[in-house]
Amino acid sequence: MKVAIISGSDKNYFPLLIEMVQSVRSFPESRKVDICIMDVGLTPDQKEKLGPDVTQIVSPDWPAGIPEAKTKGKDYLKACVCRPFIPQMFPGYDVYLWMDCDTWVQDWFAVEMFVRSASKGDRLAITNGADRSYPKSLRISWIWRWPIKIRSFYNSNGKKAFGWATAKKLIPHYVLSAACFAMSANAPHWKRWQEIIVGAAGRGKIFPAEQLSLGKLVHLEGYKAEYLSASAMWQCQHKPFWNKEYEAFVEPNEPYAKLGILHLSGVDEIRADRSVTIDLECTDGSYVSSNYRYPRFDGGRLMTFSPERV
Repeated sequence: MKVAIISGSDKNYFPLLIEMVQSVRSFPESRKVDICIMDVGLTPDQKEKLGPDVTQIVSPDWPAGIPEAKTKGKDYLKACVCRPFIPQMFPGYDVYLWMDCDTWVQDWFAVEMFVRSASKGDRLAITNGADRSYPKSLRISWIWRWPIKIRSFYNSNGKKAFGWATAKKLIPHYVLSAACFAMSANAPHWKRWQEIIVGAAGRGKIFPAEQLSLGKLVHLEGYKAEYLSASAMWQCQHKPFWNKEYEAFVEPNEPYAKLGILHLSGVDEIRADRSVTIDLECTDGSYVSSNYRYPRFDGGRLMTFSPERV
């Protein structure tokens, strides 16, 4: 079985991308895995630095059907809308594992779990916002006993992309995390995902059309998904714990399972600069000061905290 890990980046997020690549290559098991890169604004020097550790670097075109007014000067957003086209971009693999450039691998079990699930052929392997350590997914404003406003990912973004009727159906569902997912090359999801994402990006925002369209694909259209545990891909806006014995990030509840992949989501300052730290509780009750970025390779500081989201 041929497996490819796919990611994408512009020049600003390159420090995170090269740290992600190094985290993958630190495991001997990665020798059997290719790493392919979606170039959405890398410099020639950056691509040269990636060279020894990656198999392919491809600069994709914008998918047909997205208005030029939304794409002009925003090539970094190709990393969002081009994800459903990965098998055409990098043909020849049995399973594709997408990892955002602001993720990194702490333990290889997570890669194996994503690939094993996706290799069944008929499903999307993914994590979602449901976990005992994650807080509630909705925020509601009330006037006395009546709700007047629902703040949620699907409500905030789905109305423009799909219209109110579809957004209303999506609101009760947990958000699927497009930061890390795996699918077989032959999965039936790819073609329909392509159609949904072009429509969503054309009507609504390009970011985060990939995550919105996955929600519609799975929750409303019934394409099969297998939900992996949060330990497979941890969202860092929710504080993990630190295990001093293992020198590893772990779940913040018993039995303090080791985290496989960390996603630097919701922590813009920590993501941009590894000298920025946060106090984390340890499994023994003490505290340490830590940064969430990959600790064994320093890719440098980001130029800006995060790209423009349009």
